[in-house]
Amino acid sequence: MSAKKTVNLEKALTDLEALVEELEAGDLPLEKAMKKFEEGIKLTRGAQSALKEAEQKVEILLKSAGGETLEDFDVDDA
Repeated sequence: MSAKKTVNLEKALTDLEALVEELEAGDLPLEKAMKKFEEGIKLTRGAQSALKEAEQKVEILLKSAGGETLEDFDVDDA
């Protein structure tokens, strides 16, 4: 994963946190709140895509190094 994509992921997460705070404050008119919500959905999808790409690269690196395969993370077991 390149440094640029990492920065984009970090920025997306920071932007999402700011959006959540704005929406939770409840001070926005409905129209602006809906636009912020849409923006949050786009940021979330971009972040999910970047994380999936990183996971795939890690799997490829592990396979090429003869390492173990990744196991699914189960929230209930954590």
